[in-house]
Amino acid sequence: MPAESRFFGLLSFALFCTAAAQADPGAIELEQADEQPLRLERPARSLVTLAPHLAELVYEAGAGEALLATVEYSDYPAQARALPRVGDAFRLDIEGILALRPDLVIAWDSGNPSAAVAQLRGLGLNVWSVEIRQPQEIASVLRNIGRAAGHTAEAGKAADAYEDRLTHLAGRYAGSASIDYFYQVDANPLFTIGNDHLISQGLALCGGRNVFESEDGLAFQVSHEAVVAADPGALLAPRSPGQPDPLARWFDWPRMNAVSSGALITLDADRISRATTRWLDSIETACTLLHESRP
Repeated sequence: MPAESRFFGLLSFALFCTAAAQADPGAIELEQADEQPLRLERPARSLVTLAPHLAELVYEAGAGEALLATVEYSDYPAQARALPRVGDAFRLDIEGILALRPDLVIAWDSGNPSAAVAQLRGLGLNVWSVEIRQPQEIASVLRNIGRAAGHTAEAGKAADAYEDRLTHLAGRYAGSASIDYFYQVDANPLFTIGNDHLISQGLALCGGRNVFESEDGLAFQVSHEAVVAADPGALLAPRSPGQPDPLARWFDWPRMNAVSSGALITLDADRISRATTRWLDSIETACTLLHESRP
């Protein structure tokens, strides 16, 4: 074979190998909260999660055995309670996370300290930053965790079941009259949520209308007077076992529509406050009670 032919043959083979490497079928791309993709060359065999709901989603996706550590208050499922802790909502143990050498760290975009997350990336760890704002995004994150950890079938099954429930819920209340509500995050000081919050988006599926839907922000402080002036048809709040009734203070305003009609609804705090499939349990309960409160 002439030298020129051999040269072009080798060049073509090299270009083919380069293209094949760039289009590696084993590579996994994960879209992050900032819409910048994170590329994994292979499924992650070891994980660290930086929020309780992310640990729960890893278990739901069938990848719990790969979870090396998580953060404080990760208590569901039961296996999560035994995992080492690498921080909480305000502080991350950078050295502890680095020592574990996880293939993938799953971070909560709006809940973890951004400087700490950037530091983890700077130290060479794969950090996937996740944010869930819409009900259907729970299914998307489940599927992506399955892809990232090599559990696509299990994660897909869990996501499908969740989406079926979501579709059923929306269909059940299609055409129902709207009902104004106030969602109380905390009583002292009085905090609520905006319309872009996941809980607001969930309650909208059954006709719930947040009385502070026009306000900016995911969560913010309001006055009792502003809530009384809005006069919602229902009051809702999360409640943990053994906690006093968080809505008891509102009986001081007996003429409010919600109080006079008895539409004061407390929801399981763990379920309603965590973006997992169990979140839908509380939304379904809230929708049933809201429907009963309609005039």
